[in-house]
Amino acid sequence: MRFGSFHVRLLLIALPLYGLACNLPLGLIEEATGLSLGSEETSDSSQSTSVKGRPSEGGSSEDPNAETNPAGPLPSQDEFIPAEVRAQMDQIQDEVVLLRGLQPTGPVERGLLSEKELRQYVLDDFLSDYSQEEARDDARFLALLGLLDADYALFDLYLDLYSENIAGFYDDEIQQLFVVQDSQFGGPERLTYAHEYTHALHDQTYDLDEGLGFSHEACEKDSERCAALQALLEGDATLLETRWLLTYASDADFQELLDFYDSFSSPTYESAPEFMKEDFLFPYTAGLDFVEHFFLSGGWAAVDALYADPPVSTEQILHPGRYPDDVPEPLVVPEVLDSLGSAWREMDRDVLGEWFTLLTLGELLPDEQAQTAAEGWGGDYYIALHDDSQERGLLILTTSWDTVRDAHEFYGAFRDYGDSRFGERTFSSTTRSIWDSTANWSSIEIAGNQTLWILAPDAEIGERLRESLTFPAEVLG
Repeated sequence: MRFGSFHVRLLLIALPLYGLACNLPLGLIEEATGLSLGSEETSDSSQSTSVKGRPSEGGSSEDPNAETNPAGPLPSQDEFIPAEVRAQMDQIQDEVVLLRGLQPTGPVERGLLSEKELRQYVLDDFLSDYSQEEARDDARFLALLGLLDADYALFDLYLDLYSENIAGFYDDEIQQLFVVQDSQFGGPERLTYAHEYTHALHDQTYDLDEGLGFSHEACEKDSERCAALQALLEGDATLLETRWLLTYASDADFQELLDFYDSFSSPTYESAPEFMKEDFLFPYTAGLDFVEHFFLSGGWAAVDALYADPPVSTEQILHPGRYPDDVPEPLVVPEVLDSLGSAWREMDRDVLGEWFTLLTLGELLPDEQAQTAAEGWGGDYYIALHDDSQERGLLILTTSWDTVRDAHEFYGAFRDYGDSRFGERTFSSTTRSIWDSTANWSSIEIAGNQTLWILAPDAEIGERLRESLTFPAEVLG
């Protein structure tokens, strides 16, 4: 399972990064108010900061391995929400309904969480189905892609990142909406509420789990489809919150948002590897671009139509003009363990997709070259394996490209990528290149409109695996 990963339980969240949902046009705030967003940064790095840029409480005592209660509906919290805040929530709900055009089918449970309560919720609920061993396997897989070290503490990153960067969330398993607040329900919280209530309307209108297949089980089987669906949902809510801001936000809201961003910091996010930062924001930034493409031509009716036939790949999200006709080509995924021996186990098999192909290449190649190479993506499968006894991994990635030319563009770009990552080629031809060193063995091969990348601990294992594979891969159906 790739990062962005659907091991972590699915929730639809609003982020404070770059605008609570990542694309809030701060220039519009400045234009509307005549105020200027300061760029002064805090210099006290001795204190970790929370979602609102305030110093967090002292060291955490939570135990990631402690047994927790299963998620379930929380008691109604409306009576614990101050009356004036409930009135604001009700008003924002009415405004969102008017803007978005989706009609509620019933009330939505809602609650307020402190930052400390949010961190415990992340631990007990978001990460309840994500073990430390699964996190280690994710890190091993990402290391095979060259994106981070195999011993990277991915579980801790998830815990800190979500604890630090969630402004609110909608939990579709219990149909409950939460906003993170400290001492007030001001502009940032009101904007977050507009975003999250949009997700509640999504659930009531389209049924996230049964209707759209946005569930943990479904996304474990096909994370590429779920990445596209998540981008649709978050892009929709981000567009709505932006329009709510321009239509209904008060002068006080604008000022409070400016004050918020003037002091906001996110040390965990800023210290994360670059690809993680990009992937964390992908559903909001790329999702907004995708949704706006249809909204600008047909309004919310055109956006609603997307839910009848949701996007199925990050390729469609990155290139809205390719939706809905350009669908991934499904490839037959082989069984390879018999050719490797009993020491090996399969960590994961899935689809990498255009977005993660781009992130992988972009780690070592110039942006334009990486984008050109990834753009012709047409479908793929990957298999990641691990030998626990010797702590070594193995990766197979077979990719189908839209055209033979696209395949050759990727092949050429990957040779540059391989030279940067693995050193000098030990074999090179127009159809295959190999890098062989004491650290690992890697091969890239092209046949027609398909490419095959194998990364193995050594040449003997790599060549034995290659002999067991059918390449070009068969196409399903």
